[in-house]
This record gives sequence, C-alpha cells and structure tokens, in this order.
Amino acid sequence: MESKEIVREEQTGLGSIRISDEVVKVIAGLAAIDINGVAGMSGGIAGGIAEMLGRKNLSKGIKVEVGEKEAAVDAFVIMEYGIRIPDVAAQIQESIKNAIERMTGLVVVEVNVNVQGVAFGAEAREEEHRVR
Repeated sequence: MESKEIVREEQTGLGSIRISDEVVKVIAGLAAIDINGVAGMSGGIAGGIAEMLGRKNLSKGIKVEVGEKEAAVDAFVIMEYGIRIPDVAAQIQESIKNAIERMTGLVVVEVNVNVQGVAFGAEAREEEHRVR
C-alpha cells in the first residue's frame, strides 16, 4: 500500500483542516493494541521472528491507503498465546474502523489484519518492560 503525505483536506468557513497519514496510523495502532489478546504490533519479520513494537512505535505496524473520503488499513499484529485468533482479529477490525471513522470522518472500506506471530505470557511482559 502506498501512502500520501496529506490524508484529507477539508474546507470549512474558517479555513482548511488537514489530517496526515501518520495520525490515521496512530489512531489505528492505538485501537488495535487496546483489544484483549493483542500482545503488540509487528514491525516485520527479522530472522524468522516477528519483531514486536513498543507503544511508541504503534504506527509502524500499520499501513494506510487514504483517498479523499475513504481509507483502507493493514494492521500487522502479534497475538497472545491461547486466544481465538479469528475472534480477536474481528474485534481489531471493528475497533480500527470505529476509531478512524469517529475521529477523522473518513469511511473505512477495509481493515486487513495480518497475524505476524504469537507471544507467550512471559515474552509479552518482558517486551513491555524493556520498552518503558
């Protein structure tokens, strides 16, 4: 997916409102990470292991494609071990869609959830402590 520098520009009686891609990515990342069962966002796979991003890098686990009125999102996540992945993925889709639409006014046409790995309890907590 390719992203543009300016996501949305809207003219009002007082001037224009501009929302950057980075803002949409952060909104999506925060919406995803708040779902129970999500251990973290994935920054890609290095050496066959999914790299877990900390809370400061949430937007790196998100790709957006935005038009004037619509948006498509790809989320790359690491799930916690023991959860039912399809159920959590559906919750992620709904959460991201609702957050972006509510906060930006864009219509989200698709949210693709890409599960990049599974974190085991101690692994997820250890990563969280290192990031802070």
